[in-house]
Amino acid sequence: MSHHAGISALPSNLLSLISERDHRLMRRVHRWRPPRWFRVVMLGASRAGSGWLWGALALTLMLLGGPRRFAATAAGCLASGTGLGIYVALKKATGRKRPCLVEPHSWAHIPPPDQYSFPSGHTIAAFAITAAVGLFYPGLFLVLLPGAVVIGISRIVLGMHFLSDVLAGAVMGSLLGYSAYFVMA
Repeated sequence: MSHHAGISALPSNLLSLISERDHRLMRRVHRWRPPRWFRVVMLGASRAGSGWLWGALALTLMLLGGPRRFAATAAGCLASGTGLGIYVALKKATGRKRPCLVEPHSWAHIPPPDQYSFPSGHTIAAFAITAAVGLFYPGLFLVLLPGAVVIGISRIVLGMHFLSDVLAGAVMGSLLGYSAYFVMA
């Protein structure tokens, strides 16, 4: 095998390794029966990340955010809106099936909004808004970041996304949030 053949095989091997680990974690999560309180928290976090939480945050910022409220709200909207466009394009391009469509889940029977998994739109939005708004209001960042992490975890636990979907969403969202902050600051 030539040196170039080994290099070109690297992305394929890396993707296979990621997929293998994603599926192994999926099988463990889908068969696990967590305590009721944990299930309630995961369902609540996932629903909070569907949009109403971000609307409430924007309204709160507009009412109580002081002189930077317009820039902070605009940065959050820019970051999450751009994330939505990227998320839709990537889902169509990759066509990766959701975990709940690959293997049934033991307790979470939530209908997915679509059939594609990569990347996690909930996670992109959560991290994009957290980064954008958190740079304007560092104290708020300390509240938003744990929420964004729990939203991402909920998407894995509920069988909507693989771990790599959520990690990619967190990275993309964070980069979009930081970029939007610098555009609006």
